[in-house]
Amino acid sequence: MSISSVIKSLQDIMRKDAGVDGDAQRLGQLSWLLFLKIFDAQEEALELEQDNYQYPIPQRYLWRTWAANAEGITGDTLLEFVNDDLFPTLKNLTAPIDKNPRGFVVRQAFSDAYNYMKNGTLLRQVINKLNEIDFTSASERHLFGDIYEQILKDLQSAGNAGEFYTPRAVTRFIVDRVDPKLGESIMDPACGTGGFLACAFDHVKNKYVQSVADHQTLQQQIHGVEKKQLPHLLATTNMLLHGIEVPVQIRHDNTLNKPLSSWDEQLDVIVTNPPFGGTEEDGIEKNFPAEMQTRETADLFLQLIIEVLAKNGRAAVVLPDGTLFGEGVKTKIKKLLTEECNLHTIVRLPNGVFNPYTGIKTNLLFFTKGQPTKEIWFYEHPYPAGVKNYSKTKPMKFDEFQAEIDWWGNEADGFASRVENEQAWKVSIDEVIGRNFNLDIKNPHQAETVSHDPDELLAQYAKQQEAIQTLRHQLRDILGAALSGKEAN
Repeated sequence: MSISSVIKSLQDIMRKDAGVDGDAQRLGQLSWLLFLKIFDAQEEALELEQDNYQYPIPQRYLWRTWAANAEGITGDTLLEFVNDDLFPTLKNLTAPIDKNPRGFVVRQAFSDAYNYMKNGTLLRQVINKLNEIDFTSASERHLFGDIYEQILKDLQSAGNAGEFYTPRAVTRFIVDRVDPKLGESIMDPACGTGGFLACAFDHVKNKYVQSVADHQTLQQQIHGVEKKQLPHLLATTNMLLHGIEVPVQIRHDNTLNKPLSSWDEQLDVIVTNPPFGGTEEDGIEKNFPAEMQTRETADLFLQLIIEVLAKNGRAAVVLPDGTLFGEGVKTKIKKLLTEECNLHTIVRLPNGVFNPYTGIKTNLLFFTKGQPTKEIWFYEHPYPAGVKNYSKTKPMKFDEFQAEIDWWGNEADGFASRVENEQAWKVSIDEVIGRNFNLDIKNPHQAETVSHDPDELLAQYAKQQEAIQTLRHQLRDILGAALSGKEAN
């Protein structure tokens, strides 16, 4: 049976359970089970590598002990074990981060996890299906990485806080251009399910790791923070799947939840897609300078990134059009960005990159801290030939970025090889200042195109209907007045 059919079977089984309501809960249920199975597969590998290996959790709670046997406990017995023994124990593990870091990872992963299933027989069926996947097989583990990502795409619904799955093509292009090296600290301060961090890990591993010692160094480089329980659990599982033995640097926290001035970290690389369109709870903005306070999440993250980047540190951030043309605090943040960093490139993505989660147009901002901006290069990413929009079944592909990669050049020589073309143009900082830091600058080499985006067309239609309605009311008033005057005569 293929792994994709295993996943479909898992979803079908969970749909029969009255306790699991909707895709989000199915994903939550699957996540803690996957975590424990992958964790135990890694435990088995560590046992072989290390003499006198000490288990980070009591043996009775390892997957192999209670879940691996297809004829093992089931029904009410299984349900009681999970709800009354397994969960309470893992949530309350005595596992100091310095003495038992893998135990600490388990406790953190289970801090807000929940068993939604109410039927122990169906739960056993789910467990037995998961056991059809062999995580010790390199080929199945690699294939499962793709399936795992597909699960996220299928089940992760866009939340109210502007959280959207970042397409793999975008994460890969960003990481490829920022090019994190072995030994550099790499962070995503709003890491979600860990897509950027997994991509950065693979990039460094494939390009720079040459020894076991290098691999250990790489594992220490990866840092992420996620404030919501489910994405954090998925990110931790993602890191385990990629071979990070102790992903303690994936913290369950709100990165914005401490004063900006108290950050000591100086990071070499930041790659992130912070939530946009969302707002933070009251009080979070007080952690930022008075003149820069806002509740808009993306604006706060951009300030944080500027602050925690080391000198010569590199960042790439996904931001909506609203950040580019926004005024007020947004203007102040963009001024700060261009004064503290060299904002050397803005890649303008077309509509639909984040479909089906949002139609908001987005941009990729690349900058390096330490020198002020003198000029900004813009690159307008076009749709490939024959494509009018992206969709869930026809997403953006990495190959589409080849034109940007060929054009990119080298930051060390100030991108001397770059030339303007149909898609690329540059703007001096003086022009940016003259525009009051409005970075929503249209491509001067192309005429204004007619949009075929349904959201934009509907918005235009609504605006036209409003104008028609206004004219209709005015005409009615004029005719009414004229008729009243005629009757009076």
